[in-house]
Amino acid sequence: MQDLRRGRLPAVVSLAILAALAGGAAPLRAEDAATLTLYSGQHEQSVNLLTADFQKRTGIAVKVKAGEGPEIANQIAEEGASSPADVYFTENSPELQLLSEKGLLAPVEAKTLAEIPSQYNSPKGDWVGVLARENVLAYDTATVRPGQLPKSIMDLAGPAYKGKIGIAPSDGDFLPLVSAVAALKGKPAALAWLKGLAQNAQTFDDDEGVVAAVDRGGVAMGIINNYYWARLQEEVGRSKMHSALYHFPGGDVGAVVNVSGAAVLKSSAHGEAAQKFLAYLVSEPAQTLLAQGNVNFEYPLRPGVAANPVLKPFGELKPPQISISTLGDDSGAADLLREAGLL
Repeated sequence: MQDLRRGRLPAVVSLAILAALAGGAAPLRAEDAATLTLYSGQHEQSVNLLTADFQKRTGIAVKVKAGEGPEIANQIAEEGASSPADVYFTENSPELQLLSEKGLLAPVEAKTLAEIPSQYNSPKGDWVGVLARENVLAYDTATVRPGQLPKSIMDLAGPAYKGKIGIAPSDGDFLPLVSAVAALKGKPAALAWLKGLAQNAQTFDDDEGVVAAVDRGGVAMGIINNYYWARLQEEVGRSKMHSALYHFPGGDVGAVVNVSGAAVLKSSAHGEAAQKFLAYLVSEPAQTLLAQGNVNFEYPLRPGVAANPVLKPFGELKPPQISISTLGDDSGAADLLREAGLL
């Protein structure tokens, strides 16, 4: 598979099995010694942390093939029962819903599902939620006053915001937002909104490009997922940031929370080891590893594990009331973007 995510490390990362060679280590069963193939649509920094820790704890090696979540999901769908993937770990639930609808995912062990609140898991029990992120608006604090910020993301299609918005419509993270608008406002309203954005917005390849442009004053505001701003702050330092985050209020569709999750492929040749990897992803050690490090900046979904303190507390977010099922599989989002002239 071609590596499709900008800035990723090489697409295939293979970790040698060392645990069995350590003094006093118990012999590994054949199932445990198997190398898992992970198809990943998550950020490589997070995946590298997790796979290294998982191997250290279990002795199970993980080979990673990385790319954009929607494109990997489509590849898995094309590979079907012949897919070499054991596990799929991706940034947004619609990609998992697509594979679930096609019957390509194995049931997740009940004890693994039970670690995460049910609203963040597959309605069918064939994938588990791992992390979450909020859709937000980054804005240039030198040119935008708080009173100029929109009450709703829908307002950004209006003439008052012409030339003031940055978006990344070809980034996989933009698709769930479009799906949420279509689900909650209707497809005609979603199309009108996107056409307004096409008139108003500067477009970028990805959310990293959007937040960087906002922070350097190249555009007044930008629609992003929250962790891109936190990562930029970690990179340049808080004192050098020239932007801030605005959280859309009152359950606005612009504040949709996206769920990153993982699944075992029904075709996996290493089902037991793959289920162990899913159990690890939602375990307290894994969730704490991500929450305490300055790498991921997403919200852990395991109850009792606090998010990175640079983030607004998860309990204070005001997302719209939309279920995983209602958000769907993004099947119509790309069509709407194309019809609006954004793809």
